[in-house]
Amino acid sequence: MELGRLEYLQALVTEFQVTDSTGNKRRCSLALSVSSISSHTRPFSLAEAKEQVLANLANFAYDPSNYEYLRQLQVLDLFLDMLTEDNETLVEFAMGGLCNLCLDKTNKEYILEANGVEPIINCLSSSNEETVVSALTTLMFLTTPRSRAQTTALPVVECMLRFSLSANTRLSNLASIFLQDYCSPPQVEEARNLSKHTAVGIPLPKD
Repeated sequence: MELGRLEYLQALVTEFQVTDSTGNKRRCSLALSVSSISSHTRPFSLAEAKEQVLANLANFAYDPSNYEYLRQLQVLDLFLDMLTEDNETLVEFAMGGLCNLCLDKTNKEYILEANGVEPIINCLSSSNEETVVSALTTLMFLTTPRSRAQTTALPVVECMLRFSLSANTRLSNLASIFLQDYCSPPQVEEARNLSKHTAVGIPLPKD
């Protein structure tokens, strides 16, 4: 990085937040340079440019040395805000970024205090497999004695029962771990009994 780490991340955040159409060319240039996509010959649309920058922010969330900077730049709030977007790609990258960040205790507490569990649970209904896997994993990381009532609420446990029966191995394995390690036997039994009497539930993601 030619710029300092904080300055570079600040540039990414600024690029993402700028929405005027006259800045589209500049935003696309940054997205391409960060990702080194030399084969892309047509101009990026505004949506594609935002997706590319958000993907890069999510990638930086892998590195614990970036956590403090990302908190300072309010990237956790940015990721949480993107979970309600109609653009599934933005949701996927935002959910992936949160999944990367929530292993850290400070980040975990921030997400919980920001009422982040509900929009993460809503991501379980996504048709995008990566979004669902990230949401499921994030709920595991966010489960604490204080948050357990919300992260293992009955609709979530019902969803995990359905996921555990999925032909998708990634999904079924993660759901089985969730049920075994994060839910009590009475919770699982209640959800199983309720599922027998209703067809309503969080849909499985598309293959």
